[in-house]
Amino acid sequence: MAGGKANSSILALAIGLLFMTFVGQSYGQLKVGFYDGKCGQNDVEEIIFNVVRGAFQKDKTIVAALLRLQFHDCFVRGCDASILLEGLNTEKTAGPNGSVRGYDLIESCKIALEQRCPGIVSCADIIVIATRVSVFLAGGKWYNAETGRRDGLFSFASEAVANLPGGGHTVGFIHCSFFQDRLYNFRNTGRPDPAMNQITLSSLQKTCPRSGSNNMVAADQTPGSAMIVDSGFYKAIKAGKGVLQIDQQISSDPLTRSVVARLASSGDFAFKFGPAMVKLGRVGVLTGQQGQIRKSCRAVKLI
Repeated sequence: MAGGKANSSILALAIGLLFMTFVGQSYGQLKVGFYDGKCGQNDVEEIIFNVVRGAFQKDKTIVAALLRLQFHDCFVRGCDASILLEGLNTEKTAGPNGSVRGYDLIESCKIALEQRCPGIVSCADIIVIATRVSVFLAGGKWYNAETGRRDGLFSFASEAVANLPGGGHTVGFIHCSFFQDRLYNFRNTGRPDPAMNQITLSSLQKTCPRSGSNNMVAADQTPGSAMIVDSGFYKAIKAGKGVLQIDQQISSDPLTRSVVARLASSGDFAFKFGPAMVKLGRVGVLTGQQGQIRKSCRAVKLI
């Protein structure tokens, strides 16, 4: 998760783009309510809502999983559900996607929809709607999810390796192994990362001893905010409490420093997060006669 080939400015920019001017390349026309009246008497978004709510009630970390799933899908070939395809050397097999979760939940939504209106709802749209639901259930502000995407036909691990940035952790938990060096041997100095808040450093060292550990810590170190989609993450990194180095860097990098300061000190986050996710959902979409509507999210539909 941490590190990567790009320099800190490029990685910081990749994360900050969600809250700045991230528009990307988009195709076709999306709209709110695309499925209205297309599934008989059934409400497509309500069906997805109920499936996600059931999963969220059992495991609140699903919000972090779905946010990452949408992010990783849209950054490779656009928002076309290519990350869901199974097979040799598909995106799902790429190193950066090794710990991505939520596949089974998306498939559960697809099964529920296929039972009511087969061949109507794309897996790409299910990812976007399900992520919006999880954000809302985790305390985020409701936003209207645009729909009308179709599913892509191709998925390559090499493209995931080449296109996925290495950061952006608003909610969820991180294994100690991903930041162990910051606690004890930052950049081979034999000392902790001087940028880390000393109280946070002491707390993390107790959870993640030098000898190694399978423990995890919250990405958001603001008390009470670990599993809530709010501005707590930005308050934490502004105070030097970032767990991953790349997360901490966005509070000091000139490209994103002012954005972090604004999100940490104002109420902007609640109103900007939804629109940022909508913009993310427009990247590289397939509409009209492009792509297809899969029968299963795991495999391309054979014609």
